[in-house]
Amino acid sequence: MERVHKTCVSVYTATMWTALKILAFLGLCYAAVIVRMYFSQQKMLYYPKKEMTASPGDIGLTHTDIWITNRLGTRIHGWWLPHGAPRFTLLFSHGNGGNISHRLDSLRIFHDLGLNVLVYDYSGYGKSQGVPGEAATQADVRAAWDWLVQEQGVAPDSIILFGRSLGGAVTAGLAAELADTTTSPAGLIMESTFTSVPDMGAYMYPWLPVKFLAQYNYDSTANLARIQLPSLFLHSPDDDIVPFALGHKLYQDYHGPKSFLELSGDHNSGFLFSGKVYPEGLNRYLSSLEKDSD
Repeated sequence: MERVHKTCVSVYTATMWTALKILAFLGLCYAAVIVRMYFSQQKMLYYPKKEMTASPGDIGLTHTDIWITNRLGTRIHGWWLPHGAPRFTLLFSHGNGGNISHRLDSLRIFHDLGLNVLVYDYSGYGKSQGVPGEAATQADVRAAWDWLVQEQGVAPDSIILFGRSLGGAVTAGLAAELADTTTSPAGLIMESTFTSVPDMGAYMYPWLPVKFLAQYNYDSTANLARIQLPSLFLHSPDDDIVPFALGHKLYQDYHGPKSFLELSGDHNSGFLFSGKVYPEGLNRYLSSLEKDSD
């Protein structure tokens, strides 16, 4: 019996050591994933393309190349697309991938709606210099606003801030920044965007302590809490990148004048897949702004 007991104890001890080794190995793997996640955040958030693949002239739109220097000293490239009889001027902040040359479909829609458009590339995107980051993108959009108001002479109350995806977070940051000044835009459009980067990360990686690891914030909920602009929110339940739940929550949490337009299709093509719903929804919003300004 004593020999059997010793054998059982030995087997139990060996099993425990094996289990501890497995747990230690899994713990090291988990820690390695956390470390990699922490140091890979910039590459996971920003997907810039330097090559310009097209221009507005390719679809018959008149445009001017412009260069702006932001408050960080970075030269930013953009396109100014004037309209012959503009209803408003749109400051368009695009998503986290590609560059402005991949936004011609949007520029055509905006032109057909009777809008001047300023579209620009973030630091490190397209022809713009620098490196993308939260401080950089906020400096970029503020420089674009200042160019419109100070150099182009556009009245602030005729400018609509428009942000898509990551551009929505950038736009919300600008809107909050302008709330501390004496100038105010006409309105705000938030398309297929999110509440904050930590919220996005927690949704994508629920098994990681994302909110403690996040180096980028882009807290649109907090930024929108500082403003009272007439705002339009657009999102598709079929969005495969930014959860519809986060976009709708951003809308629900906003306490200013607001409306919501439900799109169809995935994240990158919903504005096209939705057909007439998209431009007609934008037109209703523009008409409401025109009515309020009368």
